[in-house]
Amino acid sequence: MSGQTERLERLITEEIGECCDGDVADRLDSLRAYQSAAPTNADAEVTALKTLGNDTRYDITRLLTAADRELCVCEISPVVDVSDSAISHALSDLHDAGLVTRRKDGTWRYYEVTDRAEALLSALDETRGDDR
Repeated sequence: MSGQTERLERLITEEIGECCDGDVADRLDSLRAYQSAAPTNADAEVTALKTLGNDTRYDITRLLTAADRELCVCEISPVVDVSDSAISHALSDLHDAGLVTRRKDGTWRYYEVTDRAEALLSALDETRGDDR
């Protein structure tokens, strides 16, 4: 066995009492099958998760979700405790990640959460422990 599979061999031995090269090969085949079931290009998913991993972007997404309508930047700024520049940058990142839509109406810019953002926040809410 190679150095990479020594621990796997020990695990299999502990699980079933013995292990041979075929057992390791079978386990690796099943693990690779799990891996192949994942999206081949997960860049958009990783970007969305990374984008929500920032306090300002997360707070803005929660605000937009709770509002359940478009909000103008001038409505977001007074309730999110960061600079206008930080809000603008956060909204741009959220838009680039596909988590908000934006619409310009004259000098006003409006933002609204996408279904993807709502689904991600919903998944977090549904799996949160009772210690809310």
